[in-house]
Amino acid sequence: MNSSVSGSTGWQPVAVRPVRRDTDDELCGHVVERGGTWRSLAVFGAQLGEHDDEQAAVDHVLEHGLASLAERWTLESPGEEPEIVCIQEANEHGVTVALGYYSMPGVPTLRISRAELDRGERTLTR
Repeated sequence: MNSSVSGSTGWQPVAVRPVRRDTDDELCGHVVERGGTWRSLAVFGAQLGEHDDEQAAVDHVLEHGLASLAERWTLESPGEEPEIVCIQEANEHGVTVALGYYSMPGVPTLRISRAELDRGERTLTR
């Protein structure tokens, strides 16, 4: 998969490697190398951490990638106040978030594409 790294300035294509669990082939996230630093990424492309080597990034994705989807994230969009959100659904193409601290029936949601994240139009951080 060619994509870019979410949170980078501008949209710059880079090679992103998927990380899957050995036991069931579940996609847990991705890793990418930029400027000598390896980044661990959530399934939808948001950065989870920075590492000195590829194996450390892979290990981080395997340990924290899927669990990070249950955490609260901060959504930042240009011209808007940062907002706490909950992830409702995520895949390699994007993420759907519940706007607010809790994901309950009737809470407004927002679908954010991987391209929006990659271009920096919106940013999700933990």
